[in-house]
Amino acid sequence: MLQVDQLAKSYGDRLLFSDVTFGIERGQKVGLIAPNGSGKSTLLRILLGQEEEDSGSVTYERDIRRAYLPQLPDLPEEGTILEACFNRFDPVAQLTLQWEQAVEQGDHEAMERLLPEMEAQGGWSYEQRAKEILGALGIQDHHRPITRLSGGERKRIALASTLISQPDLLFLDEPTNHLDLDMIEWLEGYLNRGNKTLLMVTHDRFFLDRVCNIILELDNHTLYTYRGNYAYYLEKRQARIDNARAELARANNLYRKELEWMRRMPQARGHKARYREEAFYDLEAKAKQRIEERQLRLKASNVYIGSKIFECQYVSKAFAPDKIILKDFYYNFARFEKMGIVGNNGTGKSTFIKMLLGLVPPDSGRFDIGETVRFGYFSQDGLQFDVQQKVIDVITDIAEEIDLGGGRRMTASQFLQYFLFTPEQQHNFVYKLSGGERRKLYLCTILMRNPNFLVLDEPTNDLDIQTLQVLEEYLQDFPGCVIIVSHDRYFMNKVVDHLLVFKGQGEVQDFPGNYEQYHEWLALQSKTDVPAAEANKGAKPKNDYHNDTRKRLSFNEKREFEQLEKEIEALETEQKQLEEALCSGQLSVDELTEKSKRLPVIKELLDEKGMRWLELAERA
Repeated sequence: MLQVDQLAKSYGDRLLFSDVTFGIERGQKVGLIAPNGSGKSTLLRILLGQEEEDSGSVTYERDIRRAYLPQLPDLPEEGTILEACFNRFDPVAQLTLQWEQAVEQGDHEAMERLLPEMEAQGGWSYEQRAKEILGALGIQDHHRPITRLSGGERKRIALASTLISQPDLLFLDEPTNHLDLDMIEWLEGYLNRGNKTLLMVTHDRFFLDRVCNIILELDNHTLYTYRGNYAYYLEKRQARIDNARAELARANNLYRKELEWMRRMPQARGHKARYREEAFYDLEAKAKQRIEERQLRLKASNVYIGSKIFECQYVSKAFAPDKIILKDFYYNFARFEKMGIVGNNGTGKSTFIKMLLGLVPPDSGRFDIGETVRFGYFSQDGLQFDVQQKVIDVITDIAEEIDLGGGRRMTASQFLQYFLFTPEQQHNFVYKLSGGERRKLYLCTILMRNPNFLVLDEPTNDLDIQTLQVLEEYLQDFPGCVIIVSHDRYFMNKVVDHLLVFKGQGEVQDFPGNYEQYHEWLALQSKTDVPAAEANKGAKPKNDYHNDTRKRLSFNEKREFEQLEKEIEALETEQKQLEEALCSGQLSVDELTEKSKRLPVIKELLDEKGMRWLELAERA
């Protein structure tokens, strides 16, 4: 369907990619992975003829129909949702639009006139498909003006328009942004049905794993192809890096020998010597290559936060009788808790954290926040920079360095490098950054202030996978508290240990686990579909410690709670020591076997004691 040969693109002296060659056949679902600013979106635009390549060629099959979902949707500023969704170049789409308008206006004459044509051109199936897709993406009022839509709604409309047209080849740039979890799962199923062909850029690793059967990686201006899903890509990429590292080591050893020969040889060299000299310069270029690998795992230890974090005291909030966010909601946030907030769009997730931060007042109740708490808030719409500033200056205006504790400090430049800003990129002006790079810079400005309580509202949107991995590590090791609002399931599984599930109309479910565990629990609930009255017959009522008056701890439970804290701390220390020993490469076979057996036992004990600690902490 598509063949790309030796494609190259640069802006001035900045090379994006070169010698990019690949093909897409019918039925293949291809995911494109690359760091922010490396040219993913540019490559898509070149493939669509929206931008000129410097060299190379792009060839399509004859009469192939294409559709493109850009990262930032370009919708008309006039007209309704329906008009924006139905492609003006598709005669069936325009016919269906005329029919919908006639039905809406009650124009029987027009309906009678259009009826034979709708039957002849398959307008009914088009209409049915359009309503299915619009409904699945939460678009109900098809006649709303485009001017009244939010950025997230515009993205969903653009996605609906792309899917409704049923092209032969789909190009999708971050299709899961601004979609809630139900919509993402629906989209996974939709793209997997039938023999669809697509090329997409996305940071959503669950989505990549479940949809794509080929992964293209753009790394260091070069394209690598992996014929499998995301899990297969991770395995093979590591093997490629290990091979490259071994090859680089061999090249360095040989380079040292050849360098010595070059220094010994006289200026007047024979034919063989000249051949060896030319080979030396090729070897030198190879030896001086660098494999991008972070050796550092950033662990801050100077962050202090007291035992009192915040208490949500029977808070209620509603914007209308049919738009209830919270209703007499109680929650006592535990120290070092890492909470995820999930739920469909419009259920009040962002409103909840804005109330916590004092940006939106509750209708009743209050948030009692501890004196030591210092919030760091990453909002969806917080990107406000002086674009004429350099990247490094944006950070140094906040602080010259960050204190990691234990006498360790990190400069602003080192901190930026940890979040994958190269020294060259640090001295770029902000206006030269891609959308994803600006999001990453905004994140750095939040973290550089060294808060002890991070509140992150959709932090993963537009970030590349490499940055997400860095952020995951940072949050896993973060010694303070974290609240994350996100639809990125992979990210949530890695970071959070607790969920608040916003179900709408003030219903909030407290779940002690990550998203994957919650999803498994939901699946289990659906399998055991027993009538509620029968299932609960003779059962003890379940305590809801968040929305009811709670039974306080007994004397023995208090002692157990204190003992658990000590046991968990000791187990975590042992786990850390075991992991360090296993990674040291200095253990004998017997020691390695013994410690490998002990590690899963410790993890199981930590899970068990952690759950019990959470249970008691709710009532402490």
